[in-house]
Amino acid sequence: MRFFNRITFQTPESVELEFILAGIGNRALALLIDYTVLVVTLFVFFLTWTVFSTQLFNFFDAQNLGIWLIAIFFIIGFAIYISYFVFFETLWFGQTPGKWVAKIRVVRDDGRLIGLQQATLRALLRPFDETLFIGAFLIMLGSREKRLGDLAAGTIVIQAQTTTASATLTISEQAKVLHEQLIQIADLSLLLPDDFAVIRDYLQRRGAMSLKARASLSLKLAEQVVAIINLEKLPEAVTPDVFLEAVYLVYQQPEF
Repeated sequence: MRFFNRITFQTPESVELEFILAGIGNRALALLIDYTVLVVTLFVFFLTWTVFSTQLFNFFDAQNLGIWLIAIFFIIGFAIYISYFVFFETLWFGQTPGKWVAKIRVVRDDGRLIGLQQATLRALLRPFDETLFIGAFLIMLGSREKRLGDLAAGTIVIQAQTTTASATLTISEQAKVLHEQLIQIADLSLLLPDDFAVIRDYLQRRGAMSLKARASLSLKLAEQVVAIINLEKLPEAVTPDVFLEAVYLVYQQPEF
């Protein structure tokens, strides 16, 4: 039995990047945590809806009102269920609270960050995956560990990369603030895994570069990233180094 399936992406520069697939155990842990949060959320909604329904019955004596209220309750409940996964996987770059704890994330088949379309497809097919544990069987039997939602959305679930412990890779406070701004104004999902790898290598090695070489390379990399994510120009009063640090933070785990 393979405990750690790996997948390799071939970059345009013919560089191979390897990721470790999440595995059924990590995905089950993430789902358990997510469902715990969902159960609490739906229970609060149930109590609120019960109070609301009781008040309606006190004011109206309409025939079949109870049936309509039950139908609306299930529709809203299903919407909350779907929206939970779509909301977090879109805004947290492939992670939900459960995936954050389990240190896994969803990415596209080519390694790019997922968007609203992929997150929605995965969420809508989740009920089918959980019927008779179909998704679990597909994950265990498939070489890429894909459930129905992954097959339809073109996604895989990998172990999340964490920031290296290298003393030469430091992230400034200004970059952390800029990182939050970039999420709102730029399409960061256009970046490929090798883009992050190049940025990471520069951030790790910049301390050994001369000031002239460092300034030239950081500006060139920043301009390339600006073009990829469809920004008009570098944010004002931001150095290329800070900009690259902020972009690199995108591929790290989101924080509460």
